[in-house]
Amino acid sequence: MSFSFGWCRAIHIYHYIYSQQKTTTMTTTKNATSIKAEPGKQEVIITREFDAPREIVFKAFTDPKLVAQWLGPRDLTMKIEKFEPKAGGSYRYIHSRGEHSFGFRGVVHEVTAPERIIQTFEFEGLPEKGHVALETARFEALPGGRTKLTTQSVFQSVADRDGMMQSGMERGVNDSHERLDELFAKGAVK
Repeated sequence: MSFSFGWCRAIHIYHYIYSQQKTTTMTTTKNATSIKAEPGKQEVIITREFDAPREIVFKAFTDPKLVAQWLGPRDLTMKIEKFEPKAGGSYRYIHSRGEHSFGFRGVVHEVTAPERIIQTFEFEGLPEKGHVALETARFEALPGGRTKLTTQSVFQSVADRDGMMQSGMERGVNDSHERLDELFAKGAVK
């Protein structure tokens, strides 16, 4: 079975689930998320500024209790099965809605607080294993107690990257960032 068929299957499932969505997204921030995927390249660059200090934003990415509150589309439930935010650690979580579940996993290569996290990312819903992306998240302190997050995801091929872009990942990233803003606004991350 080809990889493109696997992505097509995943895309159809995601689109089915998202078309059933009845919730509304709440926007509570002036900051916009930028998602760039240049044609012919194997990478996606995601940039977002947060109205929170770098140490707080970094903590939200490395504390499993916090991650479970913001990562992923707003209408999906998240269950973290494993979360080891340290060099040599790994993670696995499942997003679900109704009968549909989506597993994700990866290996953590580096965690340098509060500057950088390097890890792999793999969607388990493809019929072929091994379509792994390498992700580097950089946390930059900005004036006024703000933070710029830049995440670079490098895929093994342009087809892998394009499949991810077509899967609905933009909605998931935007929902995640908005939910993270909500946690910061409530003072839930200390």
